[in-house]
Formats: sequence, structure tokens, C-alpha cells
Amino acid sequence: MTIDRFAHKAHNYEQNPDRVDNVANIARSVLEGIAFDRSMHIVDFGSGTGLLLEKIAPYVGKITAVDISRSMNLQLREKKDRLACDIDILEVDLEKTSIPLQVDGIVSSMTMHHVADVEAMFVKFYSMLKAGGFIAISDLDTEDGSFHTEDTGVFHHGFDRGAFAEAASKAGFQCAKVSSASVVHKPQGDYGVFLLTATRPAQAFIDA
Repeated sequence: MTIDRFAHKAHNYEQNPDRVDNVANIARSVLEGIAFDRSMHIVDFGSGTGLLLEKIAPYVGKITAVDISRSMNLQLREKKDRLACDIDILEVDLEKTSIPLQVDGIVSSMTMHHVADVEAMFVKFYSMLKAGGFIAISDLDTEDGSFHTEDTGVFHHGFDRGAFAEAASKAGFQCAKVSSASVVHKPQGDYGVFLLTATRPAQAFIDA
């Protein structure tokens, strides 16, 4: 049975103003970097209570929210009918399960450091995208391990931006771009947050 590491904090997750501000900054960066339209169906990986997807909902047709935490999904379910697009919620461990979807894009906020095999996850993202689809993945810059003060299943103390982009490129993504998205302010320090955008090629190139 999977442990819900967010069960104790889901009910007041959005009461942390620094967390809310961080995701708002990430959402602004995503909206600046991606040309959304109302025909799109996208996935929010690690959707949590929906802080990121609620900012993107007015610009797309459908969002499939994917999160392993039942408690976080319950919080999102309580507000899904108030959001500006169609929302599906899947309680899935995407590291262990494949989803039979072909979508226009995948967004994610502060989730990849909870993923053990980042390269494998980029391969899975690639397989879920239509030709020409995009990823917009935000996470922490490399940090000293002080960002998390509790056990929420952390496998990486942030990421080197170049190595993160290279992992996406190895999976087949093109036009990888990494930019600063936010800074998280905590009593123990300030932590940089980046956004990676990249695309699945629109078509395969065939050698003559």
C-alpha cells in the first residue's frame, strides 16, 4: 500500500503564502513560455491541490490531474467544478503505471524531486505526448538538502539545470530551454526554482 506522505498537510496546503506565491510565479512563467489554446488537453503531473492547473485552466479545454496522494486529490476534487475547464483526476503513481493518453502538453510544479528515476519519467512524458506536444516542468535548483524539513519522499536535492535539460534531450525532446521561474523564501534560506520547456518533434526525420 502506498504511503500518502501529504495526508497530514493537504487540508491546509494552500494556507502557506510562500507556497502559493511560488506556484503563481511558476504559472506565470509557464503561460509566458507556452502558447495554450482552448482545444488543448494537457496533463498536470503531481497536481496536488491544483495550485498550478487552476491558473492554466482558463486557457485550455481539459486538464488531467495526476497525483499519487489521495488526500491532495480530495482537496482538488472539492474545487474542480469551479475551475475554468474540464478536469479529470487520476490517483496514479506514474512511476509505476502508464496512462493510455495522448495529450498536447504536460506541466508540473515541484514534483520531479520526488521522482526516483528522472530520465525514465522524461521517456514516459515523451510517450504520452502527441507529435509537436510540449513539456513545461518546474523544480528546484540544486540545494543543500535543507529545503525539506519533513519526509515527503525526496529523491533529489534539486537539480543542475544543464543536467535536467540533458535528461529531457536524451528522451527525445527538442528545443529544451531552462529559465528562472521563482524563488522560495524559507527561514533557512532562499531557493531558486527553474522552468524547463521542450517539445516532442512534430514529425520524425527520415534519412534519404
